Amino acid sequence: MGQDIDGWTPLQLERIRQQQEDMRRRREEEGKKQDLDVNSSMRLKKLAQTFPKTGIDNPIFDTDEGLVLESPSRAVKVLGKEQIALLLTHDKVAEQEMMPESISEDKFYENIAQYGDETVKIVRIEKARDIPLGATVRNELDSVIISRIVKGGAAEKSGLLHEGDEILEINGMEIRGKDVNDVFELLAEMHGTLTFVLIPSQQARPPPTRETVVHVKAHFDYDPTDDPYVPCRELGLSFQKGDILHIISQDDPNWWQAYRDGDEDNQPLAGLVPGKSFQQQREAMKQTIEEDKEPEKSGKLWCAKKNKKKRKKILYNANKNDDYDNEEILTYEEMSLYHQPANRKRPIVLIGPQHCGQNELRLRLMNSEADRFAVAVPHTTRSRRDNEVAGRDYHFVSRQTFEADIAAGKFIEYGEHEKNLYGTSVDSVRQVINSGKICLLSLHSQALKTLRNSDLKPYIIFIAPPSQERLRALLAKEGRNPKPEELRDIIEKAREMEQNNGHYFDMAIVNSDPDKAYQELLRLINKLDTEPQWVPSSWLR
Repeated sequence: MGQDIDGWTPLQLERIRQQQEDMRRRREEEGKKQDLDVNSSMRLKKLAQTFPKTGIDNPIFDTDEGLVLESPSRAVKVLGKEQIALLLTHDKVAEQEMMPESISEDKFYENIAQYGDETVKIVRIEKARDIPLGATVRNELDSVIISRIVKGGAAEKSGLLHEGDEILEINGMEIRGKDVNDVFELLAEMHGTLTFVLIPSQQARPPPTRETVVHVKAHFDYDPTDDPYVPCRELGLSFQKGDILHIISQDDPNWWQAYRDGDEDNQPLAGLVPGKSFQQQREAMKQTIEEDKEPEKSGKLWCAKKNKKKRKKILYNANKNDDYDNEEILTYEEMSLYHQPANRKRPIVLIGPQHCGQNELRLRLMNSEADRFAVAVPHTTRSRRDNEVAGRDYHFVSRQTFEADIAAGKFIEYGEHEKNLYGTSVDSVRQVINSGKICLLSLHSQALKTLRNSDLKPYIIFIAPPSQERLRALLAKEGRNPKPEELRDIIEKAREMEQNNGHYFDMAIVNSDPDKAYQELLRLINKLDTEPQWVPSSWLR
């Protein structure tokens, strides 16, 4: 876009005046000395209705009514007939832009004249091919109103389009009366210089505020192409469960503007994602509808069948956490970057179904680097055996003490076996951390909520099974010969754990090759020393 009249340099003004003089001289030579007839076109007739109150040397313009040409910095009222040639020359000299070839200048201004005494403005924006403009619209009766300006798009960068503006025309095509879907399709096909005729919004624009970026972890998958409610599918931002999103605008509580972590440089245009409350409301509605309905595809985690088989009694039961809270609708969790101190390592939690190798991986770490890794010493109410050392093998306590510690919430997990209580306490994990070593834990999934709500800042890695055939081969190497239904149960259990507890996982490793899985595990642990990691913001408050 070019400058406004009051933003021209003396050199530009001199060039324009010189071109005017040349045009006037040519007209005289050709015998066209007659004055401009204000009635010769609708455009001149419209522009001549208001006589100029000011001139170029004193560019203070009244913008209460009339035709307005807007540039990135100011609005300029188009005044009487003496300014017409100047404005046309401005287009050619300063902006070097032309009206679309499909419509002549006279025809363009004749179209504008049909809007009578309404204040209109003309803006021009450059739009790249196959890239959205960065604005959404809504219908209000026959009007098409700009409802949202998306950060990073051509609309936002130009500063020319504003929420509440009514679009009358785009490149000479009348927009009033069109459905918003037709407008989206029209804009999708356009590129290059787009000329908008608008009625400016009468709403007072709020003063610019510094946006506060909020970082969140997504706890659900989102695909805008499957969302009938997204204001514009092209502007929707797809993401997967576990992705970090940078929320740059929450002005619309239903549709936030965001970038995926790592995409900021490659994708300057922000995308639309469902707001937290809006997503919770429609998930609650969806769950209500699906309660009494069979799922269409059991492969989709959000509509998968619940396992109605009676669960076997397990050894460890997490305190007050026996069942996943299905009433809680997970959407986003606010996150912050955290770099673990050199002398306070985060505990590493390996979790997965039986026979997926998490215990073998934990033992391999312990055996390879005993001076770096350690396990938390568990508590028990059973009697000490002759070869056991208190504080090394177990913390031996009375049942009364153990039960008091349960009531005080001191255990991450606990359970009863052969009338004796066993458990892993928060203090036992903290003792390993205070020693400067990395505490390795292999827990039941029910313990994760308690552990994550503690002050231990765990790093949780899900050890997932490979395909059924690969799992059979791995177990055969260990001398096992599982039945097909046993393999299916392991994979189903993993799917269930991911569905119910996946929002706690920091990373996942598919254990299709024990050596490769071990190397990947070691890489993730080493990375905690060299790179900051995203953790819940509540941990750092």
